[in-house]
Amino acid sequence: MHELSITQSLVEAVLDRIGERKVTAVNVQVGPLSGVLPDAMRFCFDVASAGTALAGAQLMIDEPPGLARCRSCHDEFGLDDLILLCPCGSADVEVLSGRELMLVSVEVA
Repeated sequence: MHELSITQSLVEAVLDRIGERKVTAVNVQVGPLSGVLPDAMRFCFDVASAGTALAGAQLMIDEPPGLARCRSCHDEFGLDDLILLCPCGSADVEVLSGRELMLVSVEVA
């Protein structure tokens, strides 16, 4: 479960920036093409933040949709997984969104 190491890195990054101030919420974006499962990340956040200034904070996950554009037919279409195939049958696609895995903001008390 790589979500645990990703979440531990997230907690460490926040702690490096905020010191010992009490955190009430951490806001992140996790796209469906990032390879990270939001539910697993939520579970890991409680474990990784225990005993820190983030203990008890909410992990708010924004899940932007996956979006791609076909280089053959120029159509834009949604992506729910890593199967990069246009409805026209072409695999020559450009991913426009959905790979996000980023810390957006931190709320402190």
